[in-house]
Amino acid sequence: MEKIKQALERARDAHTTTKSGDYHRTVVRQAPEPEVTSKITYTKTKSVEISKDQLREKRVIIGDTNDSISDQYKVLRTHVLQRLKANQWNSLAITSPNEGCGKTLTSINLAISLARDVNHSVLLVDMDLRRPSIHRYFFTDEQPGISEYLTDGVELSEILFNPGLERLVILPGNKPFANSSEMLSSPKMVQLVKELKNRYPSRIVIFDVPPLLSCDDMIAFSPYIDAVMLVVEEGGTRKDELKRAYELLENSNVIGTILNKSKDKSTVYGYY
Repeated sequence: MEKIKQALERARDAHTTTKSGDYHRTVVRQAPEPEVTSKITYTKTKSVEISKDQLREKRVIIGDTNDSISDQYKVLRTHVLQRLKANQWNSLAITSPNEGCGKTLTSINLAISLARDVNHSVLLVDMDLRRPSIHRYFFTDEQPGISEYLTDGVELSEILFNPGLERLVILPGNKPFANSSEMLSSPKMVQLVKELKNRYPSRIVIFDVPPLLSCDDMIAFSPYIDAVMLVVEEGGTRKDELKRAYELLENSNVIGTILNKSKDKSTVYGYY
């Protein structure tokens, strides 16, 4: 009963009703970032201490400050969580019509924002086998990744790492593949994706995948993920490219489109 009482008090405190004349206005205050209730101890995943200044220089939102971009990612996080939970999905691929839209940085920052929700953990996977780049945001030297797992028999536990952020694990790429679409639909990759999605029931898996119009990788990979989110660049993505991208995704569950690099500073990221 005490827990129920506390929950009701929190709900009451989050809503304030004011009266002006004959009108009532309900103000909903944004809840503070949830506190970490318990620490995760990684036994089979290496933890890597990475300079926060280094991450900031690469525009990685580490979540320890309140600013307009962090707030936009919190809004995006809420939209994504609502759609995933409503459909009981736990995997999301992030792609773009073409190169340069910012899909990889969006994938990283969304994964970090999602991981700050204490109700689940997040696994960020670099599935851009043609141009893997997630590892460059966290390391200055070469690190083993999916390429070594697929071709050299390296164990999965040896390539996963925690970047010092609670509830976030990253599976990087490394060396590019010329036959990337064939590798994405190979039996070993299909088994890997199935394992990543099903190992932990409270885990959300974010896949950074190649642009739609540059290769057929996303089409080859789409049967193995639940939903897709599209990142477009303001002033860079043409209408015909966006239209073609949606045509290619007609059999996928598209949960939204991110307008990236917006020149309107009051809305850095638009969500549709």
